[in-house]
Amino acid sequence: MDIQLIGLVILTLIIHLIDTLAYSVRLNSVKSGKFALSISLFNIFVLLSRTANMFQAPLIGGLIGASIAAGQDSLPDIRLVIFSSTAGTLLGIVCIPTFLRIFSKAVDKLEITGSVPSIVAESLKINTIKRIVKSTTSPRRRMLFSIRYKQIPKRFLLLNTIITAIYTIGVLSAYYAASFVPEEHRLAASASSGMINGVATVLLTLLVDPQSAIITDQALRQKRPYGDVKALVILLIGTKLLGTLIAQIFVLPAAKIIAGFYS
Repeated sequence: MDIQLIGLVILTLIIHLIDTLAYSVRLNSVKSGKFALSISLFNIFVLLSRTANMFQAPLIGGLIGASIAAGQDSLPDIRLVIFSSTAGTLLGIVCIPTFLRIFSKAVDKLEITGSVPSIVAESLKINTIKRIVKSTTSPRRRMLFSIRYKQIPKRFLLLNTIITAIYTIGVLSAYYAASFVPEEHRLAASASSGMINGVATVLLTLLVDPQSAIITDQALRQKRPYGDVKALVILLIGTKLLGTLIAQIFVLPAAKIIAGFYS
């Protein structure tokens, strides 16, 4: 396997791992009542995810550009990258119980020290790493069957599925569309990724985030039970996983639709 493809797969996995863990931060913020502190600390992980995103697009462009030059179809490689987004989501699901346990302690420490860098430095010590390894735990199946799923609106879950699928293939489909257009339009086709992800961001901000924020805020003010936030997080993660799977179906049609504008 090409080194460039391996790097792209690893970066995509990391991005979706962090995005999955981001959903679980709601649980800690509601349970501890330290919403602002939780978000402040988690911004470190968001920064890592955004940094990985910066390197993702050039790697995708290089991968597809090399395939075009060699006269090869890069779709199998693209599907592998999409699969890594599914793998990253699944890994995030497995890591959530351990992550929440560690994250809760880190938030408490942040409240005392008031310094994010000191927490990062502490986490890199050998003794801390050993404690993290010892505190690992796996998800409990019974948690999935004791939650009030009916209290969560289904329409915005469908939207989250579709938006996740768009995010997953936005850059990939735009760059892959360059394979179907004349050479003079390839840069324009690949640049469409920003527009596609922009539309997804608008939909997420207007239709999904407000509803999930309402549920979280009501739980913080004890107007609805903590179990509703658990249900929200589980369903959002479930629809995210489903979205990465649907992305495998969308990637080729999306690339051809983009190419149709430049052919």
